[in-house]
Amino acid sequence: MNPVLVEVTRGGRVESAHRAACVVTDGQGRVVFQAGDIDAPVFPRSAVKALQALPLVQSGAADRLGLTDAEIALACASHSGEPVHVATARSMLAKAGRDAACLECGAHWPLDPAAARALVAAGEAPSALHNNCSGKHAGFICLASAHGEDPAGYVRPDHPAMRRVTAALAEATGTRLDAGNRAIDGCSIPTFAIPLRALATGFARFGTAGGAAARIRAAVAANPFLVGGDGRFDTVLMTALGSRAFAKGGAEGVHCAALPEQGLGLAVKCDDGAGRAADLICAALVARFLGDGVPEWLLHPELRNWNGMTVGAIRPAGPIA
Repeated sequence: MNPVLVEVTRGGRVESAHRAACVVTDGQGRVVFQAGDIDAPVFPRSAVKALQALPLVQSGAADRLGLTDAEIALACASHSGEPVHVATARSMLAKAGRDAACLECGAHWPLDPAAARALVAAGEAPSALHNNCSGKHAGFICLASAHGEDPAGYVRPDHPAMRRVTAALAEATGTRLDAGNRAIDGCSIPTFAIPLRALATGFARFGTAGGAAARIRAAVAANPFLVGGDGRFDTVLMTALGSRAFAKGGAEGVHCAALPEQGLGLAVKCDDGAGRAADLICAALVARFLGDGVPEWLLHPELRNWNGMTVGAIRPAGPIA
């Protein structure tokens, strides 16, 4: 059983707790910190978007289409659907000679409440551009289009663009990816079960590699807002730390990060899928190995009620306390 790594308090008592596993490794896979079962395969979901974006840059597709750093950053995003996110995704598609009709991620309301209210006030419905994965999907469409391929069906495992993306993820993590560990992500692309240790190693490699990885890191460091949005954990953390850290969360309590200066990568998975716990564990591990710069409120988040009163807190526990 994985240890309790996060406690939620109210009135001085522990009201709930989150069990999780986490690991920090170098690029050779040497473990420098671990808690829980780090070899159990987990679906990283959106946490690996930067690794999935590697072929877009590495193949020359981004240069052929003239993608900006902001657009490369959006290809790594789980964005909030704010106007700048929607506009950037639309721009990416236009450079590939496509439009929103090519997106196969589905539509949902913006994650940002203000952006969602603005759509309602305008009497508009959300489109696939508002999907938090629209930047990643626009990147896949750009990848296919730059290679002269029809992007239709790019979400399928056998599409040429998706085969390139899967190969990049397999190479980064040193994991065999096939039908045996494949499932379908929320945005309809393949997602693969990968051990936490391998994910951390992949991010350590991503954080120290040159070429496409270095360009993606620089693009994100220059445009952290595009990776998340207003108040989002990854945006706040990378705005504070700049190029010192790359962090990306995924659904169901997964978080991965790279610390380029230290040559380290980390991966987190919460048993109950709680994002609030994964965020805190990621922040605690980054602070442990980076030393300073992590915003205090990410390390010691408060719980507030609808009247704005502080009613509790979320705190690290066990091995990460």
